[in-house]
Amino acid sequence: MPTPRKGDNVQKKKSLIFAVSLALAFGLTACSNSDSTEVASASCEKADLATVTDGKLTIATGEPAYYPWIIDDKPESGEGFEGAVAYAVAKQLGFSNDEVVWVRTTFDGAVTPGEKNFDFNLQQFSITEERKTAVDFSSPYYTAPQAIVSYKGSKIAGKTSIAELKNAKLGAAVGTTSLDAIENQIGVKPQVFNDNAAGVTALKNGQIDGLVVDLPTAFYLSGVEVKDGLIVGQLPSTGAGDQFGLLLSKGSKITTCVSGAVDAITADGTLAGITDKWLATDAGAPVLKP
Repeated sequence: MPTPRKGDNVQKKKSLIFAVSLALAFGLTACSNSDSTEVASASCEKADLATVTDGKLTIATGEPAYYPWIIDDKPESGEGFEGAVAYAVAKQLGFSNDEVVWVRTTFDGAVTPGEKNFDFNLQQFSITEERKTAVDFSSPYYTAPQAIVSYKGSKIAGKTSIAELKNAKLGAAVGTTSLDAIENQIGVKPQVFNDNAAGVTALKNGQIDGLVVDLPTAFYLSGVEVKDGLIVGQLPSTGAGDQFGLLLSKGSKITTCVSGAVDAITADGTLAGITDKWLATDAGAPVLKP
């Protein structure tokens, strides 16, 4: 057999490189046109989801969980705004109701870094940049306006404008967007409480004229917690609002899929229907004038 010349070897190498490059090009083109779409789609198929328990979707909420988020502290009933949202997302991901498992967590425990015993958690978690450093969030499933809770006969009952609240004593829970709203939208110095429960106690005792909370909570407090309670009004939208997201562990493999499910029920009107049914945000809560 004749000894190959150096030029022949170089030519063969060039031909081989060209052939491999061509094959890769065809492969990448084919993948970009079809295979990648199939892979992306398959990654959100129920069988491919990396859930805490295979074949199950584990959802967490608070203990107890309150109206209107969960009715009668029974999330498995699907009654209440967040109960209904949870099952709508589960259905979008391919899970039937009997494949949903509920667990309970504290609010603070859920937002801290570390492994979680749930696939996603919903208990009115506001999406913030600070929290994003420790956990993942889905697309928002609710944007909550702020409202002022008071009682019949109070100093601010019947007020219709922010200007009429300049001398009011208003309070909110520490670290909340409600606290920011008192300072930035109403322009008064707020009284700060450890939580909403402490604020409600102060309201009942006449230590404050009104408690600022998100509107759904305002419906609950005025209807259940505060005797002769009422909603003075809701603050005008600032264009952003307090957005609630489903909370997942940091770097969860299903964050994108859960967000996609929220986006889907938003786009098809399911979420709007749930909101209208359980929150009735326009009922008895007029927007306060400037």
